[in-house]
Amino acid sequence: MKNKLPVRIKTIQEFHQLRGLPKAEHPLISVVDYRLIKYLPEKELDSWILDFYSISMKRTSSSKIKYGQQDYDFDEGLLFFMAPNQVFSILRSDKLPPAHSGWILLIHPDFLWHSPLAKTIRKYEYFDYAVSEALFLSEREEGILNHIVGHIRQEYSGNMDKFSQKIIISHIETLLNYAERFYQRQFITRKIASHLILERLEKMLTDYFNNSDLIGKGLPTVQYIADTLNVSPNYLSGLLKILTGQSTQQHIHDKLIEKAKEKLSTTSLSVSEIAYELGFEHSQSLSKLFKAKTNLSPLAFRNSFN
Repeated sequence: MKNKLPVRIKTIQEFHQLRGLPKAEHPLISVVDYRLIKYLPEKELDSWILDFYSISMKRTSSSKIKYGQQDYDFDEGLLFFMAPNQVFSILRSDKLPPAHSGWILLIHPDFLWHSPLAKTIRKYEYFDYAVSEALFLSEREEGILNHIVGHIRQEYSGNMDKFSQKIIISHIETLLNYAERFYQRQFITRKIASHLILERLEKMLTDYFNNSDLIGKGLPTVQYIADTLNVSPNYLSGLLKILTGQSTQQHIHDKLIEKAKEKLSTTSLSVSEIAYELGFEHSQSLSKLFKAKTNLSPLAFRNSFN
């Protein structure tokens, strides 16, 4: 019978039990070997929510992987992140599950208490990326992360002392910093996929502002654009900053000012009428944004053509 609501997994030990793994060596941190995970059809979940962080690096026997809205053939490792309270979903299949290798690093937030990382871990935007926006690793990059995770496993598997927690947290922070570097590399090296998203964004904004129903729809939000492009807001913003140096919101504003300039220079509409047609509730909001972007008021821009 299909699960309609996500199942919440509260502890790392509960995760071990659900996946048929040996008892966790530490209640707050664990490195799981993908090859040891047991897939039992009668216990498989459609979706679940973890109360702890999950960092997963896996290789799959399947050669085709869905990345965003495109399919790729990859032999590299696949890294993705989940923060507590995110819903993770899978599609059921009658086929046997693919053979995976790799690891999952599970970190309960309580393990980070009284450490700077407890407050800063959510600054890493990839914890808010969708699973389909995972990070593809080269063999060298995979080796670096495997080495770090090996040290984490070795540290908590030994005799824990007063230094153990600090050392493990230091390794976790190093892993996160490497992952951030690798994500920046991915934005740059996967130019075709990245530029396709940029092209779709430009077309979407052009179509949106050319729509006569802007009065009813209002200005587009970052969430709306991300949903339309089938990526998460943070992923889109990170991608655009690498490609263009600007955030999603800045792209919206640029397209908006472009449209305002067009109306100011080719129509006799008042500033208030233009603001209304562009989805602003108040003309002052358009004037303020226009001045910030161009160093001119809308009327000064219009008068420059006379």
